[in-house]
Amino acid sequence: MIYAMSDIHGQYEQFLTLLEQFGIRKEDTLYILGDVVDRGPEPMKILKYMMAHSNIIPIIGNHEVMALPNLKLLVPEVSRNFLDKLPPKVYQDFADWTQNGSTSTIQDFRKLPQEERHQVVQYMKSFRPYGKEIVNGQEYWLVHAGLDHFSETKRLEEYSVEDLVWTRIDYEIPYFDDIIVVSGHTPTQNILGNNRPGYIFKANHHIAIDCGAGKSNGRLAAICLDTGKEYYAR
Repeated sequence: MIYAMSDIHGQYEQFLTLLEQFGIRKEDTLYILGDVVDRGPEPMKILKYMMAHSNIIPIIGNHEVMALPNLKLLVPEVSRNFLDKLPPKVYQDFADWTQNGSTSTIQDFRKLPQEERHQVVQYMKSFRPYGKEIVNGQEYWLVHAGLDHFSETKRLEEYSVEDLVWTRIDYEIPYFDDIIVVSGHTPTQNILGNNRPGYIFKANHHIAIDCGAGKSNGRLAAICLDTGKEYYAR
Protein backbone atom coordinates (compact mmCIF):
# COMPACT_ATOMS: atom_id res chain seq x y z
CA MET A 1 0.00 0.00 0.00
CA ILE A 2 1.10 3.58 -0.66
CA TYR A 3 0.12 6.28 1.83
CA ALA A 4 0.64 10.05 1.89
CA MET A 5 0.50 12.65 4.65
CA SER A 6 1.73 16.23 4.87
CA ASP A 7 2.35 19.22 7.13
CA ILE A 8 2.89 17.35 10.39
CA HIS A 9 4.41 20.48 11.97
CA GLY A 10 5.81 18.81 15.07
CA GLN A 11 2.57 17.03 16.04
CA TYR A 12 4.24 13.78 17.09
CA GLU A 13 1.25 12.30 18.98
CA GLN A 14 -1.05 12.82 15.99
CA PHE A 15 1.64 11.28 13.77
CA LEU A 16 1.77 8.13 15.93
CA THR A 17 -2.03 7.95 16.04
CA LEU A 18 -2.20 7.88 12.24
CA LEU A 19 0.52 5.26 11.90
CA GLU A 20 -1.41 3.05 14.33
CA GLN A 21 -4.62 3.57 12.37
CA PHE A 22 -3.34 2.29 9.09
CA GLY A 23 -0.88 -0.17 10.61
CA ILE A 24 2.00 0.54 8.23
CA ARG A 25 3.99 -2.55 7.26
CA LYS A 26 7.58 -2.84 5.98
CA GLU A 27 6.33 -3.47 2.45
CA ASP A 28 4.15 -0.32 2.49
CA THR A 29 5.39 3.13 1.46
CA LEU A 30 4.58 6.38 3.26
CA TYR A 31 5.22 9.68 1.51
CA ILE A 32 5.49 12.67 3.84
CA LEU A 33 4.99 15.79 1.74
CA GLY A 34 7.05 18.25 3.75
CA ASP A 35 6.65 20.65 6.65
CA VAL A 36 7.59 18.11 9.30
CA VAL A 37 9.19 20.91 11.35
CA ASP A 38 8.14 24.24 12.95
CA ARG A 39 5.11 25.37 14.95
CA GLY A 40 4.40 22.14 16.84
CA PRO A 41 6.30 20.85 19.88
CA GLU A 42 8.16 17.68 18.83
CA PRO A 43 9.58 17.82 15.29
CA MET A 44 12.80 15.99 16.22
CA LYS A 45 10.91 12.89 17.43
CA ILE A 46 9.13 12.74 14.07
CA LEU A 47 12.36 13.19 12.10
CA LYS A 48 14.14 10.52 14.14
CA TYR A 49 11.22 8.11 13.56
CA MET A 50 11.37 8.85 9.83
CA MET A 51 15.15 8.31 9.78
CA ALA A 52 14.70 4.86 11.31
CA HIS A 53 12.17 3.69 8.68
CA SER A 54 13.41 3.33 5.10
CA ASN A 55 9.87 2.90 3.76
CA ILE A 56 9.11 6.54 4.65
CA ILE A 57 9.92 8.83 1.72
CA PRO A 58 10.40 12.47 2.77
CA ILE A 59 9.49 15.24 0.33
CA ILE A 60 10.81 18.73 1.08
CA GLY A 61 8.44 21.51 2.14
CA ASN A 62 8.95 25.25 2.44
CA HIS A 63 9.57 24.92 6.19
CA GLU A 64 12.47 22.53 5.55
CA VAL A 65 13.79 24.96 2.93
CA MET A 66 13.74 27.71 5.59
CA ALA A 67 15.01 25.52 8.43
CA LEU A 68 17.93 23.73 6.80
CA PRO A 69 20.46 26.57 6.44
CA ASN A 70 19.63 27.78 9.93
CA LEU A 71 19.84 24.36 11.58
CA LYS A 72 23.31 23.95 10.05
CA LEU A 73 24.35 27.03 12.04
CA LEU A 74 23.00 25.43 15.23
CA VAL A 75 24.85 22.10 14.98
CA PRO A 76 27.76 23.43 17.11
CA GLU A 77 27.05 24.92 20.51
CA VAL A 78 25.80 28.49 20.15
CA SER A 79 27.38 31.42 22.00
CA ARG A 80 25.40 34.21 23.64
CA ASN A 81 26.27 36.67 20.87
CA PHE A 82 25.55 34.15 18.09
CA LEU A 83 23.06 36.41 16.28
CA ASP A 84 25.39 39.42 16.45
CA LYS A 85 28.04 37.54 14.46
CA LEU A 86 25.79 36.59 11.54
CA PRO A 87 26.23 38.36 8.19
CA PRO A 88 23.20 40.57 7.32
CA LYS A 89 21.72 38.16 4.73
CA VAL A 90 22.09 35.15 7.05
CA TYR A 91 20.67 37.17 9.94
CA GLN A 92 17.66 38.15 7.81
CA ASP A 93 17.03 34.53 6.78
CA PHE A 94 17.21 33.48 10.43
CA ALA A 95 14.81 36.27 11.40
CA ASP A 96 12.37 35.30 8.62
CA TRP A 97 12.41 31.70 9.84
CA THR A 98 11.72 32.74 13.43
CA GLN A 99 8.63 34.59 12.21
CA ASN A 100 7.37 31.36 10.66
CA GLY A 101 7.19 29.16 13.73
CA SER A 102 10.80 28.06 14.18
CA THR A 103 10.98 28.43 17.97
CA SER A 104 9.82 24.89 18.75
CA THR A 105 12.21 23.45 16.15
CA ILE A 106 15.18 25.39 17.56
CA GLN A 107 14.39 24.35 21.13
CA ASP A 108 13.87 20.70 20.18
CA PHE A 109 17.00 20.62 17.99
CA ARG A 110 19.23 22.10 20.69
CA LYS A 111 18.23 19.33 23.12
CA LEU A 112 19.93 16.79 20.83
CA PRO A 113 23.57 15.77 21.26
CA GLN A 114 25.78 17.37 18.62
CA GLU A 115 26.21 14.15 16.63
CA GLU A 116 22.42 13.69 16.43
CA ARG A 117 22.02 17.31 15.29
CA HIS A 118 24.45 16.56 12.48
CA GLN A 119 22.52 13.38 11.54
CA VAL A 120 19.21 15.27 11.47
CA VAL A 121 20.65 17.96 9.18
CA GLN A 122 22.12 15.33 6.84
CA TYR A 123 18.76 13.54 6.74
CA MET A 124 16.86 16.74 5.96
CA LYS A 125 19.32 17.45 3.14
CA SER A 126 18.25 14.12 1.62
CA PHE A 127 14.56 15.11 1.32
CA ARG A 128 13.35 14.68 -2.25
CA PRO A 129 11.71 17.46 -4.28
CA TYR A 130 8.79 15.27 -5.40
CA GLY A 131 7.40 11.74 -5.65
CA LYS A 132 5.76 9.92 -8.53
CA GLU A 133 3.68 6.73 -8.36
CA ILE A 134 1.36 4.71 -10.60
CA VAL A 135 -1.32 2.97 -8.53
CA ASN A 136 -4.05 0.85 -10.12
CA GLY A 137 -3.14 2.39 -13.49
CA GLN A 138 -3.50 5.97 -12.19
CA GLU A 139 -0.46 8.27 -12.16
CA TYR A 140 0.08 10.46 -9.08
CA TRP A 141 2.52 13.33 -8.61
CA LEU A 142 3.29 14.02 -4.95
CA VAL A 143 4.61 17.48 -4.09
CA HIS A 144 4.55 19.80 -1.10
CA ALA A 145 2.69 22.79 -2.52
CA GLY A 146 1.92 22.57 -6.23
CA LEU A 147 3.46 23.25 -9.65
CA ASP A 148 4.52 26.87 -10.06
CA HIS A 149 5.37 28.04 -13.62
CA PHE A 150 3.11 25.22 -14.77
CA SER A 151 3.11 23.88 -18.31
CA GLU A 152 1.32 20.75 -19.52
CA THR A 153 4.43 19.81 -21.50
CA LYS A 154 6.80 20.16 -18.54
CA ARG A 155 8.06 16.99 -16.89
CA LEU A 156 7.96 16.81 -13.10
CA GLU A 157 11.76 16.56 -13.08
CA GLU A 158 11.97 20.01 -14.71
CA TYR A 159 10.36 21.88 -11.79
CA SER A 160 12.70 23.55 -9.31
CA VAL A 161 12.36 23.09 -5.55
CA GLU A 162 11.13 26.70 -5.38
CA ASP A 163 8.40 25.83 -7.91
CA LEU A 164 7.25 22.92 -5.76
CA VAL A 165 7.26 24.30 -2.19
CA TRP A 166 5.82 27.85 -2.22
CA THR A 167 2.93 28.08 -4.70
CA ARG A 168 -0.79 28.12 -3.86
CA ILE A 169 -2.96 25.90 -6.04
CA ASP A 170 -6.20 27.05 -7.63
CA TYR A 171 -8.15 23.89 -6.87
CA GLU A 172 -10.90 24.78 -9.35
CA ILE A 173 -8.48 24.26 -12.24
CA PRO A 174 -6.97 20.82 -12.91
CA TYR A 175 -3.33 20.63 -13.91
CA PHE A 176 -4.00 17.51 -16.00
CA ASP A 177 -6.87 15.32 -17.14
CA ASP A 178 -4.94 12.11 -16.52
CA ILE A 179 -2.53 12.82 -13.62
CA ILE A 180 -3.66 13.44 -10.03
CA VAL A 181 -1.52 15.88 -8.03
CA VAL A 182 -1.34 15.20 -4.28
CA SER A 183 -0.22 18.19 -2.23
CA GLY A 184 -0.12 19.79 1.20
CA HIS A 185 0.91 23.37 2.10
CA THR A 186 -2.54 24.95 1.80
CA PRO A 187 -4.74 23.89 4.73
CA THR A 188 -8.06 22.60 3.45
CA GLN A 189 -9.71 25.14 5.77
CA ASN A 190 -8.40 27.77 3.32
CA ILE A 191 -9.77 26.24 0.10
CA LEU A 192 -12.64 28.32 -1.25
CA GLY A 193 -15.80 26.31 -1.80
CA ASN A 194 -14.62 23.40 0.33
CA ASN A 195 -17.65 22.15 2.26
CA ARG A 196 -15.48 19.93 4.51
CA PRO A 197 -12.82 22.30 5.86
CA GLY A 198 -10.20 20.48 7.91
CA TYR A 199 -10.65 17.23 5.98
CA ILE A 200 -9.01 15.90 2.80
CA PHE A 201 -10.19 17.74 -0.31
CA LYS A 202 -10.54 16.00 -3.68
CA ALA A 203 -11.55 17.81 -6.86
CA ASN A 204 -10.36 18.42 -10.43
CA HIS A 205 -7.55 15.87 -10.22
CA HIS A 206 -6.24 17.42 -7.00
CA ILE A 207 -5.97 15.76 -3.60
CA ALA A 208 -5.18 18.27 -0.83
CA ILE A 209 -4.07 16.59 2.40
CA ASP A 210 -2.94 19.43 4.70
CA CYS A 211 -5.83 19.40 7.17
CA GLY A 212 -4.32 21.87 9.64
CA ALA A 213 -2.76 19.54 12.22
CA GLY A 214 -1.86 22.43 14.51
CA LYS A 215 -5.20 24.24 14.24
CA SER A 216 -7.97 23.91 16.81
CA ASN A 217 -10.37 23.00 13.99
CA GLY A 218 -7.83 20.77 12.23
CA ARG A 219 -6.10 17.43 12.43
CA LEU A 220 -3.30 15.44 10.83
CA ALA A 221 -4.56 13.40 7.89
CA ALA A 222 -3.36 10.66 5.57
CA ILE A 223 -4.68 8.93 2.47
CA CYS A 224 -4.07 5.49 0.98
CA LEU A 225 -3.60 5.84 -2.79
CA ASP A 226 -4.48 2.18 -3.36
CA THR A 227 -7.91 2.35 -1.72
CA GLY A 228 -8.69 6.08 -1.46
CA LYS A 229 -9.33 5.58 2.26
CA GLU A 230 -8.79 8.66 4.44
CA TYR A 231 -7.34 8.59 7.94
CA TYR A 232 -7.56 11.30 10.62
CA ALA A 233 -5.69 11.67 13.90
CA ARG A 234 -8.73 13.20 15.59
